[in-house]
Amino acid sequence: MTKILLLSDTHSYIDDTILKYARLADEVWHAGDIGDLSVTDAIKALKPLRAVYGNIDDAKARLEFPLHNRFMCEGVDVWITHIGGYPGKYSPAIRQELQMNPPKLFICGHSHILKVQYDQKLGLLHMNPGAAGTHGFQQVRSMLRFDIDGDKIQNLEVVEMAKKL
Repeated sequence: MTKILLLSDTHSYIDDTILKYARLADEVWHAGDIGDLSVTDAIKALKPLRAVYGNIDDAKARLEFPLHNRFMCEGVDVWITHIGGYPGKYSPAIRQELQMNPPKLFICGHSHILKVQYDQKLGLLHMNPGAAGTHGFQQVRSMLRFDIDGDKIQNLEVVEMAKKL
C-alpha cells in the first residue's frame, strides 16, 4: 500500500501543515503551479516527489519537471498534468489521448477548485486537489490524501487548511 499526498497550486507557498502531511505520506504528488522551487525542495527533503510544471512556473521548474507525468503506482496507471479539465470538459490539448488511452487516475490542478469525479465514459477517476497555496480566489486551501493498494484507490480524505492569508 502506498500513501499519497496530492497537492497543487502552491504558488511558492509552503507551511508546516503541508510538511506535516507530507511526512505522513509515502509519496507526494504536485499537479503544477509550484512557484518557487524551494517548495518542491522542502518536500523532496522529506519524501519522494512526483510533479509537473504549471502555467505560472518558470524555466527552472520546466527543466526539473515535465508538463505531463504518466506512471504506474502499484497497479494504478496515473497521469498528472496541470491543465487537464474534468470529465465532459477535458482540455482540447489532451482530450484525444485521454480517449484513446485513458489512465485509471487522472490528476490536474489549475482551477483551484477541489473536485473528485468518476468519468464513467472513460472509466477513470479524476482528481483536482484544489489549491494548497495562498494565491488565488479560493477561501479554503486544500489537499487530498489517499492510498493505492494494488489496483485500488481508497481511503480518500480531503484536507482543508486555514483560509488564505
